[in-house]
Formats: sequence, structure tokens, C-alpha cells
Amino acid sequence: MHKFLRYGLLGLLVVALALVRFFEHELFSDPLLEFYSSEYSYSEPPEFNTMQVIGTTSWRFLINSILSLAIIWLAFPSPKTILFSLAFFGFAYVILTSLFWFFITDIEAENYLVIFYIRRFLIQPIFVIILLPAFYYQKTIVKEK
Repeated sequence: MHKFLRYGLLGLLVVALALVRFFEHELFSDPLLEFYSSEYSYSEPPEFNTMQVIGTTSWRFLINSILSLAIIWLAFPSPKTILFSLAFFGFAYVILTSLFWFFITDIEAENYLVIFYIRRFLIQPIFVIILLPAFYYQKTIVKEK
């Protein structure tokens, strides 16, 4: 793929990730969005359907993961890199969603912060920010040897 096209597509995918975040209120009906944007430590959690929150969070994770995997593929077009990333995203989803479900089924004030951070890893494209430098470092180390 031509370098100019690759960088252009990378830019579009980063913009797409930003648009998911920008339009989060329109795209996802998540009562925890409003809860965590207020002074949540002193308030009661909103009434919500646990399965609906898990579904909305999973949908957002899927969208962010697809965009993130496309970014990783454009930056490092290696089948091993994509397979590792796919396994990493899948493993992270299973672990984080299980923890998220555990904590929100019986939501307590002392767990607000735990839920906030678990949810943050699920709804934000943090893993692409972690994996891109790691793959770049690995690529430079392999090139040196």
C-alpha cells in the first residue's frame, strides 16, 4: 500500500475513534455516562437494566476494537501482529466485562471508582494506545538484531 494512502487511512481511523467519543450520547444509551460526568461520589447510582448497560458497553467496545485493529493493521501489516491484537482484545473483553458485570450487579458506593476504571478500559480505545508503541518497539528491536 502506498505510504500516502496508508497515512491517510490511519488519520481517518483516528478521526473515527474521536467521532465515536464525540457522539457517545447520541450513539449509546448508557445511564452511567451521565452518572460519571456528575459528582458521582456523593450521589446514588441511577436505575438501569444491567443487561442493557453490558450490551451498550460491549457494542462500544466492539466499534472501538474494530477501528483499533484497523489502525494496528495499517501501522503494522503482519498477520502475527493482527492475530496477537485480536487475541489481546478478546481476552481483555472477557476479563473486563466479567469484572464489570460483577461490580454493577450489586453497585456499592465504595466500588464506584473500580467500576469507573473498568468501564473506561471498555469504552475508550486505550488498548491501541498501549499496543502501537509496543509493536513499534518490537519492530525496532527485531530490526536491530
